[in-house]
Amino acid sequence: MTARLLVTSFGYLHGDPPPADVTVDLRDWLRDPHVDPAMREMTGLDPAVRDKVELTPGAAELARKVVWLAATLAGLADEGRQVRVALGCAGGRHRSVAVAELVADRLRNVGWWTDVVHRDVGLPVVVR
Repeated sequence: MTARLLVTSFGYLHGDPPPADVTVDLRDWLRDPHVDPAMREMTGLDPAVRDKVELTPGAAELARKVVWLAATLAGLADEGRQVRVALGCAGGRHRSVAVAELVADRLRNVGWWTDVVHRDVGLPVVVR
């Protein structure tokens, strides 16, 4: 396995998606923890938010398919190429961060060199 993977989380409300080979918009697929006032200031790096996102119906299957697609592309890539996966939600603090961590963990567990960047996790909570 010579390709490297880069998984990036981002928020659509903070600008255009980052350059990627695969971009997944999570907004219509997973419930937003942002609507829970207790979780609003947290991020997908917090265990409570990550658990909430991962336990959302369909989240595990979605992550499994993203892992399969990323690994397939990495397996086809030229040596040294970086395969980029971008995962977006509204503000880039909850769903995209949690799923990016889940996907990266799973890719690493099967032997892929995987880096994670959370583009918007440090930005203020989006007021909606």
